[in-house]
Amino acid sequence: MSDVTLAANAASAATESKRNVSASNLRQGVLLVNLGTPDAPTPEAVKRYLAEFLHDRRVVDLTRWLWCPILHGIILQVRPKRVAKAYAEVWTEQGSPLLAISLQQQSAVKAELQKRGLDLPVELAMTYGNPAMAKGLQNLVDQGVEEVIVLPLYPQYSATTTGAVFDKLAKVIAKRPEFPAISFIRDYYRRDGYLDALAQSVKDHWQEHGKGERLLISFHGIPKRYADNGDPYPQHCHHTAEQLAARLGLKESEWLCSFQSRFGREEWLQPYTDKTLEQWGQEIGKVDVICPAFAADCLETLEEIQVENRDIFCEAGGQSLSYVPALNARDDHIGLLADLIQEKVCA
Repeated sequence: MSDVTLAANAASAATESKRNVSASNLRQGVLLVNLGTPDAPTPEAVKRYLAEFLHDRRVVDLTRWLWCPILHGIILQVRPKRVAKAYAEVWTEQGSPLLAISLQQQSAVKAELQKRGLDLPVELAMTYGNPAMAKGLQNLVDQGVEEVIVLPLYPQYSATTTGAVFDKLAKVIAKRPEFPAISFIRDYYRRDGYLDALAQSVKDHWQEHGKGERLLISFHGIPKRYADNGDPYPQHCHHTAEQLAARLGLKESEWLCSFQSRFGREEWLQPYTDKTLEQWGQEIGKVDVICPAFAADCLETLEEIQVENRDIFCEAGGQSLSYVPALNARDDHIGLLADLIQEKVCA
């Protein structure tokens, strides 16, 4: 064996050793981030959560002199009681569904990375509420992490979600005298692993519950004005919906992309989920609904879709609405998240 070959092999071994040492010494760590949740299904806890959430300029971009009187004088006086009642209907022993499922994802991602030889610390944080982002970042630093891989659990980018994660992280970092390097995963809506997992979840659901006459692919909405100003979210959503429908072999008449969860008087992205289901209730008997923008089931899926929108569909004449659960802690979903992280580790 030549000296050149020996040198090359030694260099390769050294590189691999350095990579393994880096991982084993916790030089990199992972911060999974989702939107957030109240600490309890009570008006007081919901009010605290909504105040933080709706104060974010990424979420509501109105001037503060106009928005704050509306928020504090009307919304936070009326909305918390109603929202708390809805949370109470879906609350679990582990807390809100979003928190309970996010904790499952945290544990599953860490275990999957370990299977791949990547012993990385994985922390969970919320943009609003608890566990707080500052705490998640500090936990990683305390474990010796020098580079944090931030993975917002939003497949499609929007300034209102992924952008808000970046802003919140920047605010946390601004208060620290020193902070670790940051590697940020912006979106993953184009990834085959994500789209394949969505398609398989629908097939699994059809296998267990039967197939509806149409599939409604419902995404969380944003004000249309945000999209007009450059937010690429609707394009990401439509790409996801089209790719999902193609993987399922659906005809154009068998599916539709819609948007849910609007509030206020201004126009949001259309078509609206509730209006669509009201119309479909007059035309078909059984519909399936999937919400691909949500990595974990939450109030907007378990209560808004499974309760409110099911009632709308059935009251309009439909027979049954079947909700396809979010990807949650499915093995294929966890595998995708681990893929995204592993690529950053090996970069």
